[in-house]
Amino acid sequence: MNSIMENIDAKELSAFQRKIEEALKNNSLTTAAGKIQDYLKKFNNVELNVAVTGETGSGKSTFVNAFRGMKYNDDGAAPTGVVETTMEAKAYPHPKYPKMTVWDLPGIGTANFKPKEYLQKVEFDRFDFFIIVSSERFRASDVTLAKEIQKMKKKFYFVRSKIDNDMRAEGRKETFDQDKTLETIRQYCIKGLEDQGLGSPKVFLISSFDLGHYDFPDLEETMEKELPEHKRHVLLLSIPNLTLKINQRKKEAFKANIWRLALVSGTVAVLPIPGLSFAVDLSILVYEVRRYYYAFGLDDESLQSLANRMNVSVEELKAVLKSPLNQIKINKDVIVKLLQSVALTAMMMPAYLFSNIPAVGSNAAAGISLSTTHYMLSMCLNELADDADNVLMKALMANE
Repeated sequence: MNSIMENIDAKELSAFQRKIEEALKNNSLTTAAGKIQDYLKKFNNVELNVAVTGETGSGKSTFVNAFRGMKYNDDGAAPTGVVETTMEAKAYPHPKYPKMTVWDLPGIGTANFKPKEYLQKVEFDRFDFFIIVSSERFRASDVTLAKEIQKMKKKFYFVRSKIDNDMRAEGRKETFDQDKTLETIRQYCIKGLEDQGLGSPKVFLISSFDLGHYDFPDLEETMEKELPEHKRHVLLLSIPNLTLKINQRKKEAFKANIWRLALVSGTVAVLPIPGLSFAVDLSILVYEVRRYYYAFGLDDESLQSLANRMNVSVEELKAVLKSPLNQIKINKDVIVKLLQSVALTAMMMPAYLFSNIPAVGSNAAAGISLSTTHYMLSMCLNELADDADNVLMKALMANE
């Protein structure tokens, strides 16, 4: 229970309840409902701004698209080309998570952007971290930029792009060994950075056309760990479901938030307003289950994108979906039916759910509301996470 309580701000919940009670004293159910919605939304309103930069022709625009789960010809994709196509910092919001924005920055060292004035011109302060892309070895301008970023105490990551081209070229040799070739390229890049005065650099080898291979999963996990805690969730949910490990980390992130949402449910249940608790529980469940659905890439658009990328039919992917939540539109009617089907089970959950959490104490209504919300979210999360694993395994097996 201690690990649960570390993620719960009892003072925050108490303040939330006081605001609701004040609104209800003034006979304003609309105001109370608005404050409830504001409370829920604030945990999903954190912004994340990622800057992608590099020299002209390094493949940064292609990386911007891949990072957002898009292809070059999708609506809203960053333009790509063999010449410099980015003349000013351009924002590209994630198609499903608009609070996460990837910025395509002008190439370092172009006539209009010298390294020493680069950060000022692109408004450095708005970015959470930088990704410096190169398709060959990293240049002096890359190192100069990295050192300036270090001075500003922000994170940066070196990405060696177009690694699939190198693998194809080297693969023609009889003595080709992929692991040795990758390590040779990595060490070549690292030595080049060290020779230019940058200590202990780490280089990630990436193919923007196949993010599931090479070092992208390692890059994503490293970025996630080094972000402030309140921003990690934004990055994790926006990343494509490339590996079972990423799916599992998404599941754990959602799981950690279930207690907060259940406590909101329990807190509202204490208030003596008929129908208010049920309405809030419905809003929580519909909103959160939809988030699971899209984060795990189970919507038609995401499944089609995966099918195209892995050369498998979308029908084959849909055939392994088992949860009934994948067969219907997630709305209030669906959630009401689920609530009816599990209500008795939820009410029979162990008594410690009621008695060991200070925010609800021994209030029976709060305990029932809390346990029902927790049970429902856990059940839906487990089902959709399992389906996400099934879909990914099917796609991977089709390419063996």
